[in-house]
Amino acid sequence: MRRARAVTGAVLVLALGFCGTGAWTYARARGDDSLSYGRERDEALADGRAAIAVLTTLDASSRQRAQAGIRSWGAASTGPLRDELAQTAPKAGTSARGTVTEAAVTALDTRSGTAKLIATVRVDVTPAGTKTPTTDRKRLEAVLERTGGGRWKVRALDAVPLAGAAQEDEDR
Repeated sequence: MRRARAVTGAVLVLALGFCGTGAWTYARARGDDSLSYGRERDEALADGRAAIAVLTTLDASSRQRAQAGIRSWGAASTGPLRDELAQTAPKAGTSARGTVTEAAVTALDTRSGTAKLIATVRVDVTPAGTKTPTTDRKRLEAVLERTGGGRWKVRALDAVPLAGAAQEDEDR
């Protein structure tokens, strides 16, 4: 009986020690700057992926749908890119649907609220008057800016040439 109490006491001390260590580790991690940096990176990545998908998509099957698509572009962008996209004249014609297949944040400055993102995008293009889309793949680099609402929007968007394509152009 005495031995059982000693074993129970030892197990209780070990359990309390384990719980205390876990609580201490959690408290340290919760206040860690790298955790908040990781959250910020994840938010930039998610918002950037969504914005690039919007900016590579336009349903131009009618003028009204094209206007709605251009308004969506404005909601996903900021700065000079937004100003440039606002100048786009909507008209019916070829439609495109972009899907971000891969993306990664390559730079993040939480103090200035800027980030760079690289993404691969599959764009399904449907010419006016047809129902069969063709598929194009693009690599894009986006400069993101955190806006007043805490959302990340695209400030600049550029195509990244493929290494093999650049070499082929030089060889011609």
